[in-house]
Amino acid sequence: MSEAKGAGDLTHVDADGRARMVDVSAKAVTTREAVAEGRLTMLPATLDLAMSGGGRKGDVRAVAEIAGVMAAKRTADLIPLCHPLMLSSVKVAVEPLADGTGLGVTARVCTSGQTGVEMEALTAASVALLTLYDMLKAVDRGMTIEAVRLTTKSGGASGDWKRA
Repeated sequence: MSEAKGAGDLTHVDADGRARMVDVSAKAVTTREAVAEGRLTMLPATLDLAMSGGGRKGDVRAVAEIAGVMAAKRTADLIPLCHPLMLSSVKVAVEPLADGTGLGVTARVCTSGQTGVEMEALTAASVALLTLYDMLKAVDRGMTIEAVRLTTKSGGASGDWKRA
């Protein structure tokens, strides 16, 4: 589980309780990376279709990977207090889950900047999963998006973090 901080530690809330964008101008420029993941569980026949690339909508995995990259680049347009960032790398991978229950998405985002890329990685993973759902829903509306979460982050004043 994550370690919670007190309400007074929220960086996007000022002393009067008003939402604000964090001023990062005094922060050092460092290399920052974040990795997020999620999973889409589905029927075995749906997984077979997704892996074959032969559905009516084509290679759903490739489309989802591109959608995730595009989403990472648009994160500041979606999350109100997120800084627009110059991303140096976005890699999204869609692979079958080891247990055979569906597809897993991993998104890795890098930048050199004054703030982290956790939101970009989470957005990339989420949109890739939503794209998979959209492209496969005609054959399996019971799919479930699960466990979208940050797995690692590095760089910045808070240092490195890894999910246990």
